[in-house]
Parts: sequence; structure tokens; C-alpha cells
Amino acid sequence: MPREKGQKYIAQNKKARHDYSILDTYEVGLVLTGTEVKSLRAGRASLVDGFASIDDGEVWLQHVHIPEYVQGTWTNHTPRRKRKVLMHRAEIDKLLSKTKEGGLTLVPLDLYFKDGKVKATLALAKGKKSYDKRHDLAERDSRREIQKAFGRYVKGRR
Repeated sequence: MPREKGQKYIAQNKKARHDYSILDTYEVGLVLTGTEVKSLRAGRASLVDGFASIDDGEVWLQHVHIPEYVQGTWTNHTPRRKRKVLMHRAEIDKLLSKTKEGGLTLVPLDLYFKDGKVKATLALAKGKKSYDKRHDLAERDSRREIQKAFGRYVKGRR
């Protein structure tokens, strides 16, 4: 059987980009059971309530919902269990010092397969206020209007 190549996205957390300002991102591995991987291969996962925490020098991904594998038996996993995150010690120490400062949190942005292994993107993020969210929406709308106007100008329609 040939090895898988490339990336295949499983789930994305679009709400995180809306609710948080992303300061830094990290590609991390996850420690999963067999039925969790099979459920992810079926394309089923939810990152909406997920976050990561650092306990005793280890990073744990919490509240990420990976539903039970349909053909699983009594060995099936629990959907919202804590999952260990695989990172380098230096990265963990750096994240620990930054999250201790206050106001910063670790949020999963997406889950994907990379060369057959499940990976996640963790983001060091700061929560946005409601006026920041409104400002971002207004900025996005104005960029969209500029692109439309430029497209009309290029086509000669003014």
C-alpha cells in the first residue's frame, strides 16, 4: 500500500480567527487511539469549544470533539477526552511563559493529515473585544469594495 502524501484537512476552527487575535502558530502532533484516527479519516471532528492547557510541563488538548467510530466496539474512545499534544520542550517552555503573562491562550485552529499522520495547528491567541470584531468586519468589507471597484476599473466599466 503506498504511503499518503500531502495535506488533507479534517476540521477548521473559523470561530477562533473571529474571536481571537492570532499572535503565533505551531504545528503539533497528537497522541490518539486507533478508533479516533478512524473517525478522523471519515472526516468527523469539531474544534469549536477546544483549547489547550499546559499541565506539569505537558500540553493537553481539551474539549475537542471526535465522535465515536461507528464500527467501533467496546474499545471505542470517549468523544471529548483530554488528548496529549506532542511538542518540543523549548516550545512548551516558551508557551508556558507567554500564557503565564496573562490574557493569552492556546487555541486549536485546524486538524489535518500530513503524510498520513494527524497534525493540529495550535495558536497563541489573545481574545478580541467586541469593538475589535466590528472593526475587522468593517475593514474586510472595505477591502472587498476596493477590489470590486478595481475590477470594474480594469474592465473599463468604471
